[in-house]
Amino acid sequence: MATISFQKKPLNTSGNLPAVGTTAPDFTLTNGKLFDVTLATYHGKVKILNIVPSLDTPTCAASTRKFNEKAAHLYNTAVLVISADLPFAQCRFCEVEGLKDVFPLSTFRSTFADDYGVKLVDTFLAGLTARAVIIIDEHDQVIYTELVSELTNEPDYESAWAALHH
Repeated sequence: MATISFQKKPLNTSGNLPAVGTTAPDFTLTNGKLFDVTLATYHGKVKILNIVPSLDTPTCAASTRKFNEKAAHLYNTAVLVISADLPFAQCRFCEVEGLKDVFPLSTFRSTFADDYGVKLVDTFLAGLTARAVIIIDEHDQVIYTELVSELTNEPDYESAWAALHH
């Protein structure tokens, strides 16, 4: 379990992020067509997991826009935006925002949030995901993680980009 904060009040997660240097846990998430996708769906690609509580919040929307902008220039990389939002809402958000370079995926019928240690377990936010960035290389090895310590803050983009170039 990790402790983060929401507006400076403590908030706990269900576990810890996968460790850098380990093989990423498999996952099953749901795409906008209600099909399941797994880690193997993106086999041979670098995977950037932009994990957010909900695309209906300003910070989550901002980080998704920034990752979309960067994704357009990345080779052999899939940017996955993962939240507890329903797939319909995720697709509508990306369509309205004109975001075509990220893949929105929902945790709504998945154990992903527990398997990756990002499920919020207390307060009125229980069941949503913490804000985190995990980068998994083309061999499914975790090469970068960040659990954002304050839920209302954006992730450290510069450190994430730097991890891609090592």
